[in-house]
Amino acid sequence: MKNNVLVGIVAGIGLLTLINSYMIFTKDSGVDYQKTEAITPTNNLAATPSDENSMPPVIEENLGPTTSIQFAEMEHDFGSIDQDTKNTKIFIFTNTGNEPLIISDAKGSCGCTVPNYPRNPIAPGETGEIEVVYSPGKQVNQQTKTVSITANTEPATTVLRVKANVNAGTTEEG
Repeated sequence: MKNNVLVGIVAGIGLLTLINSYMIFTKDSGVDYQKTEAITPTNNLAATPSDENSMPPVIEENLGPTTSIQFAEMEHDFGSIDQDTKNTKIFIFTNTGNEPLIISDAKGSCGCTVPNYPRNPIAPGETGEIEVVYSPGKQVNQQTKTVSITANTEPATTVLRVKANVNAGTTEEG
């Protein structure tokens, strides 16, 4: 009797862990599975992932008519900076197309590179700013980080880069 109860408890915990993991994955993935396109041979998407641990491709939501974006600069070199500092660069862009520009996402290549982007549409001919804060923490030497901007442009993703030579901090002896 004791063994049956123990097996039931372990099975229940396993099931709850599985359900919790599924809910976290679907919540954090940002994918609305009811709005995504089915993966079929007719839409030229791979029907199976390249390896068993990879996820199937995610279909980006259609953001409406496409436009174009032009950045004043695509890369910034902070030069020589110290560990544990905040370094900010404002990237200025212009909507050079004929439709409103909608930026749906901006992601840094790591947690040390944090972008802030406009959430409202940018009218044709208007300019906007993307602020990128690079905080190297304990990184040292030459670093290159990227920010991927997703918008209703062709191509849908634009990549910005920030670089720096990070100096190691000094230790105080007492």
